[in-house]
Amino acid sequence: MNKQDVFWGYPRPDGHVGVRNLVAIIPSCGCALHAATQIAARVEGAALVAYNGGCGQTEADIALATQLLAQYGKHPNVIGSLVISLGCETLDAMDLAQRIASGPAPTELLVIQTLGGTRRTVEKGVELARRMVAQAKALQREPCPVSSLTIGLECGGSDATSGMAANPAMGVFSDLMVAQGARLILAETSELVGAEHILIERAATAEVAKRLAQVIRECETRLKATGEDFMGKQPSPGNVQGGITTVEEKALGDVLKGGSTPVVDVLAYGQPPTKPGLSFMDTPGNDPASVTGLVAAGSQIVVFTTGRGNPMGNAIAPVIKVTGNARTFAHMNEDMDINASTIISGEETIAQVGQRIYEFCLRVASGETTAAERLGHAEFDMLRLGPIY
Repeated sequence: MNKQDVFWGYPRPDGHVGVRNLVAIIPSCGCALHAATQIAARVEGAALVAYNGGCGQTEADIALATQLLAQYGKHPNVIGSLVISLGCETLDAMDLAQRIASGPAPTELLVIQTLGGTRRTVEKGVELARRMVAQAKALQREPCPVSSLTIGLECGGSDATSGMAANPAMGVFSDLMVAQGARLILAETSELVGAEHILIERAATAEVAKRLAQVIRECETRLKATGEDFMGKQPSPGNVQGGITTVEEKALGDVLKGGSTPVVDVLAYGQPPTKPGLSFMDTPGNDPASVTGLVAAGSQIVVFTTGRGNPMGNAIAPVIKVTGNARTFAHMNEDMDINASTIISGEETIAQVGQRIYEFCLRVASGETTAAERLGHAEFDMLRLGPIY
């Protein structure tokens, strides 16, 4: 039996464990985004969830947004939420606030049209957010099992070194986390095209294999329905400049992030995993939209490989950057956390770098900041199913 590793986290009343204590400032529409931004900027410990929809969208998109924003408000890294509403948007801000309030953290709803404008809303929001932050100061970190972690796996700005070094090392990291009973989520459906057979062969059950094949078919059908040549757009110009020649080559590198363990489940966009082990989430290949879904699903941390250098982060979850490109690590050193190019230079093995990622992840879970956090990266971009009208 594996030795049970621990990190220092914040146990929550609902049984989950947080790795950060943040107050989420959540606008329920784009017209409330400015006020929400002002509140977050004036409160240390507040995190802006920069949603800009809420009107002029299909019913399916409003429902998805309500669901995912509520999951952000109930996320283990969040100790309180302010929902900022204009007052006349399509998205039901009261319903959103009530969904968040059903979780363990306090929730407040501020309506700009009711309070009398932007300034009054910002002043009230700053007061409430500061109160929540102050109350959280009493919370203490405690030893928590690695099995209480959910980790999102992402890659972006890939080049040839991603498949040679960073992604294989992340695969070792993934296997180490699974051995501890953690939940790992591999994503980016469109970037799996050409390597889906590898995951299908690793499916834990026939039903999981069937669902994996189905989400790939559905993805290809949606892409073909646009009338555009997706296969001609992948790999991207940046991928090609970095030495990736075909979409299949990109996919074969991408799938390495998931390590070697069975795929235990297939998740819809933003769906929280219920089983320990490696799951696959049906997300776009677009990095901000994919990471947004991974965090909505409860990922306390996202580990992100990038060859050419993608500095993005997330509003409420630390994002760890791993690069296999020595030039990127040197040239963008303030944006990177882990140098995996030592695999290519022969200084370390894949297993050694995977172990380093694992150890760094536990330090981040215990409070050490990532490069993206220090630089203030807080990207948020939700998947949209239909047109804006």
